[in-house]
Amino acid sequence: MKKYNVNYIESDKLNITGKGEDPLWLDAEILDNFISAWDKEELAKIEFKALWDSEKLYFIFKVFDSEVHIDQKDNSIESIGNSDRVELFFRMDTSLNPYYCLEIDPTPRIMDFIAYPNKSFNYSWSWPKNDINVKSYIEKDFFTVEGSISLNSLRKLNLIKENKIEVGIFRAKYKKQKNSNFKPIWISWINPKTATPNFHLASSFGILNLIVQKEK
Repeated sequence: MKKYNVNYIESDKLNITGKGEDPLWLDAEILDNFISAWDKEELAKIEFKALWDSEKLYFIFKVFDSEVHIDQKDNSIESIGNSDRVELFFRMDTSLNPYYCLEIDPTPRIMDFIAYPNKSFNYSWSWPKNDINVKSYIEKDFFTVEGSISLNSLRKLNLIKENKIEVGIFRAKYKKQKNSNFKPIWISWINPKTATPNFHLASSFGILNLIVQKEK
């Protein structure tokens, strides 16, 4: 499985603004080897970073895109699902029974749900509001989605084991076609190795290694 090292920072020091402008982000490794296994077009750059402290897991996506598509019909699951977005899936183990999904568009609207094998989704579940904080920012040529998730909530869901979190990191891009319809392009950190687009498989997950603070 692919791995990404999440560096430790001093507790409660990272300021979430949506812009990713806190200097502490310089301490994070950059993950940018995203692929679209089902499209031949060259992808615009995507950067993902994560950090952690004694209370929270922090994350940020920077997506380079000058034509961001946001369906602003309403705030429904369908509307978010028809918009450009970034996604984080968390699982307990390879059984995916269950796993937890966060899909966030650039505004940032959150579609969060609990899922089970064979794409069985329960949209009545949501991440506890006090345990997640997400902000975003849209510029001419990119957008950022920056947030934090409490370690307490991750532990309650049995998602941290030996300082490891099993996670899927994804992006959905809706590209306008000549007929004015929008085609989804599915982008991931890991190639699930399927004939058709599908992130809801054990093969699409990697590992976040929470690097323990070094002794001084």
